[in-house]
Amino acid sequence: MRSVQVKAVIPIFPGTNCEYDSANALRRAGFEAAMVHIRDLTPNALTESISALADEIRGAKLLFIPGGFSGSDEPEGSAKYIAAIFRNAAVTDAVHELLSHRDGLALGICNGFQALIKLGLLPYGGIREISEDSPTLTFNTVGRHIAKYVTTKVCSDASPWLSKLTVGQEHTLPISHGEGRFIGTVPESQIAFRYVDNPNGSDGDIEGIISPDGRILGKMAHSERRGKFVGKNITGNKEQLIFEGAYSYFR
Repeated sequence: MRSVQVKAVIPIFPGTNCEYDSANALRRAGFEAAMVHIRDLTPNALTESISALADEIRGAKLLFIPGGFSGSDEPEGSAKYIAAIFRNAAVTDAVHELLSHRDGLALGICNGFQALIKLGLLPYGGIREISEDSPTLTFNTVGRHIAKYVTTKVCSDASPWLSKLTVGQEHTLPISHGEGRFIGTVPESQIAFRYVDNPNGSDGDIEGIISPDGRILGKMAHSERRGKFVGKNITGNKEQLIFEGAYSYFR
């Protein structure tokens, strides 16, 4: 079958460090991956970057906010800078148009998941103000950064992202975060993945969630960090086919 070219956009913020892994994962699945660098050394550069991001989102079918340490991952500050950029009116409008009118998808991993939570895209499905009762991601209960492989379990298939996965299937994936503990409640239908070996104290062992319509996925474990020589000494299934599921949605 002839491949279908589908464009995905990856915004790169100061502190982002997973953009190449993210682009490679998208390209392996069949996407065209476009990166947008957010330049903020001058007011003009920042204005131009925000405009470029909004334009790229309007021309794409998928938005992927990758992992990293935005704003140096200052305490309780993870992804605040990313969220501030996405709350710009032009970018907000482009995201809502992508998700609500063009059947697009969005993904955030690690720092990107933190951004989706702070924006209200998760768990609610749109950029909105969040309240004290909204779910959040905060400090790991061990009180320090964690970098290791963990085991996660698939809890749903009600999303394009999860369409090539089986409920109950387990994966062995790397995590690297200091503020990855999920606090709060979401409907069972919105829980995408749970930790088998909860490393950070997340409520309900939650590792990843989806929006009510399944178009948006956020998760802490790095599904994009895989390759022939990646984690060769680690046992377990390291191929979580979320990108392939997303691509098949557009074919």
